[in-house]
Amino acid sequence: MKKRALGTTGLEIAPVVLGGNVFGWTIDERASFAVLDAFADHGFNAIDTADCYSAWAPGNEGGESETIIGNWLKARPRLRDKMTIFTKVGSATGGPKEHGLSREWILGAVERSLRRLGIDRIDLYFSHWPDPAGTSYEETLGAFDTLMKAGKVRAIGASNVDAGQLGESLKVARANGLPGYQAVQPEYNLYDRARFDGGLRELCIAENIGVVTYYSLASGFLSGKYRSEADLGQSLRGGKVKNYLTPRGERILKALDEVAAAHGAQPSEIALAWLIAREGVTAPIASATKTAHVESFARAAQIRLAADEIAALDRAGAEG
Repeated sequence: MKKRALGTTGLEIAPVVLGGNVFGWTIDERASFAVLDAFADHGFNAIDTADCYSAWAPGNEGGESETIIGNWLKARPRLRDKMTIFTKVGSATGGPKEHGLSREWILGAVERSLRRLGIDRIDLYFSHWPDPAGTSYEETLGAFDTLMKAGKVRAIGASNVDAGQLGESLKVARANGLPGYQAVQPEYNLYDRARFDGGLRELCIAENIGVVTYYSLASGFLSGKYRSEADLGQSLRGGKVKNYLTPRGERILKALDEVAAAHGAQPSEIALAWLIAREGVTAPIASATKTAHVESFARAAQIRLAADEIAALDRAGAEG
């Protein structure tokens, strides 16, 4: 499968990244291994996780996803050099609440992530959220600089930042001779566009910053399986999907259905293909709970949308 350069990180990744948030939450280790095997078998090579995944699940404390990925890599040692591993630091419970981005926390957290993952270097290490305690960019980037010089981290990125925050961090990096963020991870899909479109997207294009999007299928809404409130009980994410049952959501699904029919594809595959084709996006992140989902990702990566199809999807997803 053809790979794409991820900004200036030096990493090259296939056009879909596997989201590891479901590992140890909605699927156990055995099912996770099956998904990971299928992902590798289809020629994909980038896996995204975080040190907090999945602390929100009853009985979990965080680190479950990293542990499962680490166990899989240990059982498949030939794949380590073929797989690009992303993980994140700064959030204990999936939100900007507890640990932040101080030098002390980062230097301790990276060792725990490396141990759980069973690797000696993280390929791409993201700050998970802007630090609610106001830790300076100089301190945070200084910690990342230490890790990069020690060979424990190859490249760095920032998740959940806006254009102003990213721009300021780049300015601080240049002023202090520190590494700047080389990738970002925004929430972005056909429905949720405000956090990336506009200033952040323009800055990423101008600075050649890699972009991997999360909630790429809007918590499953863009799969087309949620058409009314009666459908919401199909998964644990049903409650969140309710927010998408709007006239604009209906327009988006209608457009996805029409384009999908023309390609003999599923709506989710068209939604991913739209992201893959979007200027400024390197690859969408998508989670899978069964191998059939990975097979769908492989089909999405092969779809080439025509200009009029992209325009129709854009119109359907426009605000207002």
